[in-house]
Amino acid sequence: AKAQRRLGFEEVFQLTLAALLNKYELYKGKSIAIPFKEKLAKEFVAKLPFKLTDAQRKAVWKIYQDMDKTQPMNRLLEGDVGSGKTVVAAMASLMAMEQKYQVAFMAPTEILARQHADTLYKLLDNVGYGGHVGLLIGNLKPKAKNLMHKKVKSGNVRLIVGTHALISERVDMHKLGLIIVDEQHRFGVQQRKKLQAKAGHMPHVLHMSATPIPRSIALTLYGELDISILDEMPPGRRQIKTKICSPNSRAQLYAQIDKELEHGRQMFVVCPLITDSEISVGLSVEEVYERLSKKDFKHRRVGLLHGKMKSAEKEKMMQKFLDREYDILVSTTVIEVGIDIPNATIILVEGAERFGLAQIHQLRGRVGRGEHQSYCFMMLSDSKAPSQRLRALENTTDGFKLAELDLQLRGPGAIYGTMQHGALDLRVAKLTDTKLIATARNAAQEFIDKKEKLKKYPHLAEKVSELRAITNLN
Repeated sequence: AKAQRRLGFEEVFQLTLAALLNKYELYKGKSIAIPFKEKLAKEFVAKLPFKLTDAQRKAVWKIYQDMDKTQPMNRLLEGDVGSGKTVVAAMASLMAMEQKYQVAFMAPTEILARQHADTLYKLLDNVGYGGHVGLLIGNLKPKAKNLMHKKVKSGNVRLIVGTHALISERVDMHKLGLIIVDEQHRFGVQQRKKLQAKAGHMPHVLHMSATPIPRSIALTLYGELDISILDEMPPGRRQIKTKICSPNSRAQLYAQIDKELEHGRQMFVVCPLITDSEISVGLSVEEVYERLSKKDFKHRRVGLLHGKMKSAEKEKMMQKFLDREYDILVSTTVIEVGIDIPNATIILVEGAERFGLAQIHQLRGRVGRGEHQSYCFMMLSDSKAPSQRLRALENTTDGFKLAELDLQLRGPGAIYGTMQHGALDLRVAKLTDTKLIATARNAAQEFIDKKEKLKKYPHLAEKVSELRAITNLN
């Protein structure tokens, strides 16, 4: 056990050292201090149609303090779906815009970029900054695109919302003060350097994520990020009713669902596979789509979406669902991240025992975004007793509690799996071992404070440079 602790210690030590070296390298870059204007912040908050939660206030205050330094901000804002990250992003953007700096807001898909642009426009228009918000995505007609480039260059548009293409586009971002990255695990050192080259200085960066990561993991993995957590839900949001269902109650469930659809609501059906395999029949999108569209819901409009479709096709399908051209959308887990479909009130997860806790929780966040009561039904493949994991989902909607539980039940591998961190393989260290993590982190900090030379330890140096490339959230 002693040897195992030692190895676990080394893993966390190397990882933390890599993250800290990244952090200090970042601090060498000079950023622009963006002053906090209290009057403007107060005016913005006063005009909101709702009250900020304490968690939002805390996060905003931390961000304002970060932005007011010449040291570049590198903060991760984590919060469950619906915890109000966009408002925090709008408040951060506002200070930069007030100083005539540009803000680049990057979303993972064009539909999401469009939704964010709408939301940010509405929020900022209250204080007269709506006219400075612009959308720049690949889909724009050349004429509209050129016009947007001009507006950005002249400084008329200061908050540019787009996808990753913002980095590569020929956008003149000479006054870039802040970058906001939404749900992007691929924004690392390289991308930041590209933008730095455009701006001539190091911009402040705010990462936003709706994947709740247990704090112990966040600290180990993302040592170079400062973390703010939105762990309160805005008042007035209805809880999503979650229920485990067994196959023999399918007929009653469908009858209940059809009543909702009758009222004009929409439903997502999520399947674990694209095509059926011998072992699990009836769990693939294709099979379920056939069954629902030709039999159980043949009187409804059923759409199909899966990961093998080209991203343009996927976006088109999502747009159609958003425009209510379908009542039911049968899909794989590609719908995990983000788009807001307020009219969708039901999500039915087929073969629920095959999904991770955190994954179902993410999927559940696709509904419950409008004013109507929403439901999440977890359908089991057989009539066996449901697992502890699924029961936990019935009882709580707190993503952070669920993430901690997932960690205890399935170990860190499961969580990395969902975060595409294949290369980050912590074989030995138990990430629930907070003492070990703290000791290793302190040792890494000490190593840097003593200005130890990595070159003296060739094996460590090699490992750390490998890890530095990985830990940067990419």
